[in-house]
Amino acid sequence: MGKIRLAIVGVGNCASSLIQGIYYYKGKAGKEFISGVMHNEIGGYRIDDIEPVAAFDVDAGKVGKDLSEAIFAAPNNTVKTAKVPKLGVTVMMGSVLDGIGEYMSSVISVSPDKNANVAKVLKDSKVDVVVNFLPVGSAKATRFYAEEAIKAGCGFVNAIPEFIASDAAWEKKFRDARLPVIGDDTKSQVGSTIVHRVLTDLCKNRGAVIDHTYQLNVGGNSDFKNMLERARLKSKKISKTEAVQSQMRARLEDDDIHVGPSDYVPWLDSRKLGFIRIEGRLFGDVPFNIELRLDVEDKANSSGVVIDAIRCCKVAMDKKIGGALVSPSSYFCKHPPQQFADSDAQKMTEEFIAGKRER
Repeated sequence: MGKIRLAIVGVGNCASSLIQGIYYYKGKAGKEFISGVMHNEIGGYRIDDIEPVAAFDVDAGKVGKDLSEAIFAAPNNTVKTAKVPKLGVTVMMGSVLDGIGEYMSSVISVSPDKNANVAKVLKDSKVDVVVNFLPVGSAKATRFYAEEAIKAGCGFVNAIPEFIASDAAWEKKFRDARLPVIGDDTKSQVGSTIVHRVLTDLCKNRGAVIDHTYQLNVGGNSDFKNMLERARLKSKKISKTEAVQSQMRARLEDDDIHVGPSDYVPWLDSRKLGFIRIEGRLFGDVPFNIELRLDVEDKANSSGVVIDAIRCCKVAMDKKIGGALVSPSSYFCKHPPQQFADSDAQKMTEEFIAGKRER
């Protein structure tokens, strides 16, 4: 099937985990099941068929370095799972726009290098798929890179909570260009949101009534530090809240549901702790509650899903399918164009992978 030529926007912990994963699973194809992976092969593409060929960042500690070095540069602190050889891919200077928030400005020094012509780099590098790993709250920057991807004729995987695939105007831009887009905001393998959704769906299917619920998340990576700036969280809270509300029998009032990042705890490094509580009523309106604590390595959790989204995006590129890929987006993302129960989204995605469903 050949390679999937990948461009990465934002060389942070997510990029580090993803690239390490490509090498961790190198040569492990051909088995029916590989631990930690939902799909060994998608459309004939294995994990190690993904080849990073371009990368953009604005941090002086990363720009100008080989991508294999940049993924381990501070403030990145995700767990190390694999040795990454020199890739021959130099991290290029992107556009800052709104990509650096108040709290990260004290951590990141902006590179003095000249901004790259992103669309030209994507074309010259023959990129198939662009994955967006910018910080939460990068509204202008996300739209800039989405536009550059369209100019260069690339598919787009939007892993952050800025609405592209789920925005009608942007979805139309990709559809008109006959380019696929998957988004928005990655739903991790076993993250707080997917666990919260599954518990919510369980209550609904078993006839239980949910009266109140919360999901609180704390972590120690730069993502959580960035999210201390509450003004950057508007789309994040919408994305996470709607992911849970969509599984309710009836929507909860705003005061009865709280879902979102809560605080930054430096010593947690790249771990994330999720705290979920559901209060409701069973048979005869007898009360019940569920308390759950989740402890995960945040970015590996995300990469296990993005690795599939990239390959689904390339399959759509091969078939010249444009616009939002509804099935993969609904399974892989918190804020897709359409919400479905996760069991239905999984079935639809398997049908897409098998070629029985176009979108």
